[in-house]
Amino acid sequence: MTIWQHPQGFPPLKNSQVHLWRANLALSTSKIEELSASLSADEMVRASRFHFVQHQHRFIATRGILRQLLGNYLKVSPLSLIFAYSDRGKPRLAADSALQFNISHSEEYALFGFTLNHLIGVDLEYQKPMTEAVKIAQRFFSPREFKILEATPQKEQARLFFRFWTAKEAYLKAIGTGLSGSLAEVEVIMDESQSRYLLTLPEAHPGNTSWSLYPCSPEINYLGAIAINDHIPPQQISYWHWSA
Repeated sequence: MTIWQHPQGFPPLKNSQVHLWRANLALSTSKIEELSASLSADEMVRASRFHFVQHQHRFIATRGILRQLLGNYLKVSPLSLIFAYSDRGKPRLAADSALQFNISHSEEYALFGFTLNHLIGVDLEYQKPMTEAVKIAQRFFSPREFKILEATPQKEQARLFFRFWTAKEAYLKAIGTGLSGSLAEVEVIMDESQSRYLLTLPEAHPGNTSWSLYPCSPEINYLGAIAINDHIPPQQISYWHWSA
C-alpha cells in the first residue's frame, strides 16, 4: 500500500519532482457546493449531464479539487484558471505554464498528478471482480503480458490485469492518445522489486523516449499508475492526501 502524507501547508513543487495527490470524492453537500463555485460555466453544464446526483457530485469534486490544487501551485484563484483540451480531450492550462498535470477518477477516489516541464499521465481503477480478465487481455495486451496473466493463479488474475491496464493507460494518457492508442503495442512488465514498470515500445511509437512508470494504490481495492517522460527516481515522487 502506498503511504500518503498529510501535508503541513501546501508543498512546493520543484524541478524533477512529481506530486501525486489522492482525494476521496465522497464529500458533504456543503463542500460540493463550495467546490462548484470555482467551476466554469461549461464545467457545470457537463456536470448537469450526469443522470445520477452521485455522479454529478463526483465530477464537481474532481474538477473543483483540481482547480484548488492548480490554484495553490500557481498562486492564483481557482476560478481564474482556463483549460484547453486536446483533440482526444486531455485537459491542459490554456495559458503557457511549466506546470503539467493529469487526472483520473474511479468510483469514490481520484488521482491528480503534477510535474514541471514533463509529460505526465495517471490512471486509477477500482478493482472490481473480473471473470474474463484473460479473455480481455488476449485482445488488448501484448503476447508476453497475456502469457504472464494466463499463467497467474486465477484468484490473482484480476489484480494483475488492473496493474497492466492502469500502467498502459497512464502512459497513453501522458502522450495524449488515451485508449485510442494501441494497448497491445505498449508492453509493461513489473521489475523484480515489483515497485516499478519496465516499458517496451515499438521503435516508431510517438512516445519512444525515456519514461518512468510506477504503480500506486490510493486505497484498498484501488490500483493506480503514473507515467512521466523522464528518468524520475522514486524518491522524487511525493504522495499527498487531499483533505477537505
